[in-house]
Amino acid sequence: MISLVRRATALCVLGAALTACGTTGPGQNPRPAPSAPAPSPSPSRTPTLAPGPAGLTPVFEHGPRTDGTEDGTKDGKTVALTFDADMTADQGPRAASGERFDNPQLIATLRRLKVPATVFMTGRWAEEYPDQARSIGRDPRFEIANHSYSHYAYTDDCYGLPTVSKDDMRADLERAYAAFEKAGVPNPMPYFRFPGGCYDKAALKELSATGVTAVQWDVVSGDAFATDADAVTRQVLDGVRPGSVVVMHCTRSAAPVTEEVVRAVVPELRRRGYRFVKVSELIGAANGRA
Repeated sequence: MISLVRRATALCVLGAALTACGTTGPGQNPRPAPSAPAPSPSPSRTPTLAPGPAGLTPVFEHGPRTDGTEDGTKDGKTVALTFDADMTADQGPRAASGERFDNPQLIATLRRLKVPATVFMTGRWAEEYPDQARSIGRDPRFEIANHSYSHYAYTDDCYGLPTVSKDDMRADLERAYAAFEKAGVPNPMPYFRFPGGCYDKAALKELSATGVTAVQWDVVSGDAFATDADAVTRQVLDGVRPGSVVVMHCTRSAAPVTEEVVRAVVPELRRRGYRFVKVSELIGAANGRA
């Protein structure tokens, strides 16, 4: 499974990891905040996956491949759009000089089109844009999940990203939850997306005590640094299957055409019979099929 995810990741997602997220050397990792207790999982109604073999953090890639008509459990095919709100720990000077790592127009378009979505947010992004983080988190159409504090990799050799040491992985994840709390984000989800999509057994072991479910994807949008919205739209539409998790980005400077892609993808997928859901619904459906 890990090799499959890494191959999929190589196609896209965090080309942003190399450029938009910087290539600071490992020696410049942020100093993690003092380790706090692991974030309490959201209420029991929030779906999570059971621990994997040997108690490792479970990994979710897509929901059931069904249109829901066989057993009448759901009306129509489901797909989850997810958006990574990336900002690394060392990008404050770039934000101060005017670079935009947010994308309010994208969020406004999702609201206008009435599309639920899951936003995987770094703690550093929440610190830079607390009003937006709070607004997204308080909107029932969205759910906020953890994308680390620093957006530094949890493995070596992950698209040039600096790395978090094994001993600091849990503190980095917890620091993101602390940033969400400070920004006023209520009930962030117990879901975690690895920076760059890179993980290994050691990383899954280190995070197992936090109770999070790691969420990957099965459709790479290719929106990172793309300038051809039509090409990204075709890639998404060609890749989506029932239960798909699509990865996109919520950063204007790193993914400038994403909002345009959403305006094209949403009506077409609806025309094809898809219903948009949050990741939590897909995980809940997967649990129901276990």
